[in-house]
Amino acid sequence: MGRNRFMKNYIYDVVIVGGGASGLMCAISAKQNNKYLKIAIIEKNERVGKKLLATGNGRCNLTNRNVGLKKYKGSFVNSSKYIFEKYSCDKILQIFKEIGLLSFADSDGRYYPVSRQASSVLDVLRFACERYEIDIFCGETIKSIKKLNNNFNITTQQNTFNSKKIVIACGSKASPKLGGNASAVDYLKNFGHTFVPFSPTLCPIKVKSDILKSIKGLRSLCTATLIDSKGNSIKTESGEVQFNENNISGICIFNLSLYSLKNNVISLDLLPDSSFNDLFFILKNQKKLFSNLSKENILTGILQKRIAQAILKYSNIKDFSGKCSELSENELKTIAKSIKNFSFTIIENAGFEQAQCASGGVKGSEIDCKTMESKKVKNLYIAGEAVDICGECGGYNLHFAFASGHLIGENL
Repeated sequence: MGRNRFMKNYIYDVVIVGGGASGLMCAISAKQNNKYLKIAIIEKNERVGKKLLATGNGRCNLTNRNVGLKKYKGSFVNSSKYIFEKYSCDKILQIFKEIGLLSFADSDGRYYPVSRQASSVLDVLRFACERYEIDIFCGETIKSIKKLNNNFNITTQQNTFNSKKIVIACGSKASPKLGGNASAVDYLKNFGHTFVPFSPTLCPIKVKSDILKSIKGLRSLCTATLIDSKGNSIKTESGEVQFNENNISGICIFNLSLYSLKNNVISLDLLPDSSFNDLFFILKNQKKLFSNLSKENILTGILQKRIAQAILKYSNIKDFSGKCSELSENELKTIAKSIKNFSFTIIENAGFEQAQCASGGVKGSEIDCKTMESKKVKNLYIAGEAVDICGECGGYNLHFAFASGHLIGENL
């Protein structure tokens, strides 16, 4: 459906900037609501939905049964009650069922296409665009967007477009290899909008540590807690953590990255099912069992060997070659504390290249929450990641992209 044409001037009722999740859904919704609308999607990539294909590890986690305000952060959250009430998880699933997609939920409430292929989600969206005769222009980089005499003029490197209404649905800076960029910033700032700067999120977190290098590539099921500079717990997540050379990763860490700040601390409980007292008792028993073995064996049967050695270093245990029988009760208590509180000071989130999403976008107070229309510019609408709202891992960001796009379509 992409087009290669000589420079030409096109006239449309609606131009949608961005052929991703929110843009495609917006176009379909608009046509379902008013079949006479003449709609164009302008996409800078050579095909639409490139980022959509990569979501959910290629399976496309399109929504979550636990969707709600508590799963999101950003200035639009306070205004988003309407959109989440109107577009529940069941509503999004019904919308997709009507255009041909069957879905299923895993044990955590994450919904995927039954085919387990993200391409199925993109295909039903593309085919719906074809049925509704929505024009899609791929490989077109926008040079400028201006409002002239109550109409919008969009100039690309190839063509010019004039429309009565425009939808900004071109995403964020996350995943630049998949087309992520900050173009929405320039477009919307030029229209007088306040823009919360994009920052990478749902990504690994870089931390200060001399120990990580020794355990890079290893994983551990644990409980991870984000702690602020005053020692207050901000958020706790459970799951698998991966240790890398200069950062920690995993879905639970990605979720914490949405709330993390420089110099916050991430505390890992490597054995969340055992209390400190339980661990101390176990370690005293280990000391007896392995009394004639070297100290580095004290955590045998408890932790993976390299992680065990890292914990002993973290606990400042001296002379690994000494015998377990030489470990004092205070040292055993320190080891138990380290297992329950293996802590790292945050430097920053990893970059946009590793980020699934970006926090930031147009300030929530500048958007009409019932239509997603700009409060500053009439007939300008803002969808998806261009809005200052970001959800946790689990389909929450795609849910908002689909919901905001569909809501706009109903109001065009």
